[in-house]
Amino acid sequence: MKKRQKKNGGSPMDPLRQSPSRSSSRASSPRTLPCEMLGYVGIEAVLDQLKIKAMKMGFEFNIMVVGQSGLGKSTMVNTLFKSKMWKSTMPGLGVPTPQTLQLQSVTHVIEESGVKLKLTVTDTPGFGDQINNDKCWDPILGYINEQYEHYLQEEILITRQRHIPDTRVHCCVYFVPPTGHWLRPLDIEFLQRLCRTVNVVPVIARADSLTIEEREAFRHRIQENLKTHGIEVYPQKCFDEDINDKILNSKIRERIPFAVVGADREHIVNGRCVLGRKTKWGIIEVENMAHCEFPLLRDLLIRSHLQDLKDITHNVHYENYRIFRLNESHVLPRGPGWVNLAPAPVSVPAPAGPQANPVPPKVGGWAKDNSDEEC
Repeated sequence: MKKRQKKNGGSPMDPLRQSPSRSSSRASSPRTLPCEMLGYVGIEAVLDQLKIKAMKMGFEFNIMVVGQSGLGKSTMVNTLFKSKMWKSTMPGLGVPTPQTLQLQSVTHVIEESGVKLKLTVTDTPGFGDQINNDKCWDPILGYINEQYEHYLQEEILITRQRHIPDTRVHCCVYFVPPTGHWLRPLDIEFLQRLCRTVNVVPVIARADSLTIEEREAFRHRIQENLKTHGIEVYPQKCFDEDINDKILNSKIRERIPFAVVGADREHIVNGRCVLGRKTKWGIIEVENMAHCEFPLLRDLLIRSHLQDLKDITHNVHYENYRIFRLNESHVLPRGPGWVNLAPAPVSVPAPAGPQANPVPPKVGGWAKDNSDEEC
């Protein structure tokens, strides 16, 4: 034992002696050691400061619902936030069917226990309702990229706002018709393009039209379709930050797509008031896990992953769009307050060769370094 200590120059349990090559290369960087506190300082008050500031500013959340007419998109949004966000229209009441895809957005401020949420819901009436649905997804993808462009234009201004209005779509809930078979070619083509641009959460609409056995079989078929065609829906495995996220998200991925039922009317069941849909066989309670999986969708979108949806939108999807735009051209469309980032002409001539214009190589190198962050 003495010979071993003498050979290593110290105790074998000394952490500073376990890897002499790495410690010698980082000798100049100080180590962060735990500090023994002698009393209460009040560092935990930072959490209260952040909470107060966040409650003053409020929160923003933008959600898009996509699906054919008659799948209960408006009713589902009303059920999610327990508010009259959209006026539901029953089919066959003289409402004309849109001839082309239209996008409608509505913004409301919802307040609960002092917390204000600025909610923007974008509906897509007319999606998939036509005989020829070729490239019917172009207006939706164009709208999502247009919001990224608006944010980018505000971000690059030299005199930009202190708080840039965020109109970017944070989540897209895709409603799958309850056919009980497989995903339609339209669903596959659209989801392949949509999942690269925004967070996508697929759901089985009007799940009360299927039995429990049909619902589970339909879910497994959809999961096989998503895996076969390389469609990565939210939450993706590559975004799991720690073991707790991995455990929680694994349970969510097993249940996606959620079988949901929407309802915005209350009924009395066993002396209690519940949200549900009344049929001649009984009342379907939307918040009862024995009837549908609406509570799982609500928890994912609001109670557990709302901030994560916003973070991934900003750090992944928006960054991908930003990299694409900078690689496409370092001279973006000029707006008010625009400053040209290209090098200004100077009296000393710039050296010839690849160093003459340093801006494009810098942009390309930045994009290359960040390419590993993509899924």
